[in-house]
Amino acid sequence: MSEIEGVLVGDKIQLKRSDEAKRPLVQRLNRIEGQVRGLRGMIEEDRYCLDEIQQITALTSALREVAVMIIGEHVTAGVRVASEPSADREAALADMVRVLRVGMQYKE
Repeated sequence: MSEIEGVLVGDKIQLKRSDEAKRPLVQRLNRIEGQVRGLRGMIEEDRYCLDEIQQITALTSALREVAVMIIGEHVTAGVRVASEPSADREAALADMVRVLRVGMQYKE
């Protein structure tokens, strides 16, 4: 299995990640989890609001980066799925667009 494979299940592309492909996502999420614990501690200690807000901003950026990584994996796998001879290209493309819209927080 390559690092990340995609399979069209109904109208959704389901990612199958190798352990190696999961590792950077899990590492980032562990770091984010530590940042959340740090923020909780700051609030419990009544730290300066600006420090708390800066921590929230850092958390938001870190979560967005995880989302970008996942979107990149999804689109890469989706292109592979859509290029298979027996693929339902329209369903694969529609799913990629749906994921991009959510990732970009674009609503119709």
